[in-house]
Amino acid sequence: MQRRIRPYGDKTDDGVIQMSFTLPVPAGPRAREAARLLLEREMGMKDVKIASMEGIATDYTYFVAYASTQASLDYDAVDVPIVKTPNYGFTGVNQRIESELKRHIIVVGGNNGFDSHTVGIDAIINMKGFSGDYGLERYPWFRAFNLGAQLKDDEFLDRAVEVNADAVLVSKVVTQRDIHKEDALGLIQRAKDRGLRDRFIFVIGGPRLTHKEGLEWGFDAGFGPGTKPSDVASYLADEVIRRARGRQR
Repeated sequence: MQRRIRPYGDKTDDGVIQMSFTLPVPAGPRAREAARLLLEREMGMKDVKIASMEGIATDYTYFVAYASTQASLDYDAVDVPIVKTPNYGFTGVNQRIESELKRHIIVVGGNNGFDSHTVGIDAIINMKGFSGDYGLERYPWFRAFNLGAQLKDDEFLDRAVEVNADAVLVSKVVTQRDIHKEDALGLIQRAKDRGLRDRFIFVIGGPRLTHKEGLEWGFDAGFGPGTKPSDVASYLADEVIRRARGRQR
């Protein structure tokens, strides 16, 4: 049995959606009508209402619009990979590592490429953490190295080799023109070229990333918006322990 879902605004299944977009035309009545026709005639929307129109630069106009769609989706058919590790919390992670691994987990983290933002990797690694959740530096059974931003791929990997890391954490914030994907794929390819891909657990995270994308790009896991340090710590504890058990067999 299918469970079909549609967007709604005022009442269930009315199909109303809100959207914003920019057109390369000067603001005015003609631009407003062009935006309406684009949604109605070319995109098949109904009951189109241009809520606001604002010129944002010479010959560019930003619109906010409301419209309804007949499209629906079978929700039960949606299948998306997720990181299935439970969150053990600060105490639980440390107890698990101490009792089952009996050594520190070593992590290097940073941002490769030209992205200069460190807010993501800082939130996961730095001692204060994020939203009341301690960063990896606070965990007594982690040794975490925050390498900062704009790292060259070889610089990133050299540091991981130097400290004999278990995991490499990559943060990507800027996504314009898919630069985050390009940087992510480049790091994994460089690791493969150097024979290091299977030596480390590779984890990527960012505000516009998913676990599915991380897997598609060659990483072992991907973490999206709302991720807390304890989520990453729990995953790493499980994965390092799992791999250690595999080597013991």
